[in-house]
Amino acid sequence: MSDLILEQRTASQYDKKTRKKRGNRTFLLFVCVWVIIICSGILGAKWYTERIQQTLSADLERQTASQITAMQQTYEARMLQLETDYTADLTELKAKVDALNELLTFTKDNAASKTDNSNKLYTQLNEVKKQLNELQKNLDVLK
Repeated sequence: MSDLILEQRTASQYDKKTRKKRGNRTFLLFVCVWVIIICSGILGAKWYTERIQQTLSADLERQTASQITAMQQTYEARMLQLETDYTADLTELKAKVDALNELLTFTKDNAASKTDNSNKLYTQLNEVKKQLNELQKNLDVLK
């Protein structure tokens, strides 16, 4: 009988050790599964964030390129309009200078040697020609 009691005690002690080992293994497996789930969640969040960042960056780049193109077109249209207006003003001024030159020539031819008005008119014409030349240079610089 003492052998039987001793045998039961040994068996119960063995069962307790086996249960402890199984409990430790189960807990260790549970912890490993949770660590894997947490790590995969972190990696998934990082991947998703990078993907969203790339998408936003590409969208922003497209929008910026379209805005730059629109601004270039507007700038070119304004420059063309400015050049056209400038050329028209220059042509008008040149016509006025030519008319004034004809008038000056006529006045100079018909003026008496006693009057000095023709010289004043001729001086004014030279000043207008200088301004015309300066405007022409400015137009060339703009081009």
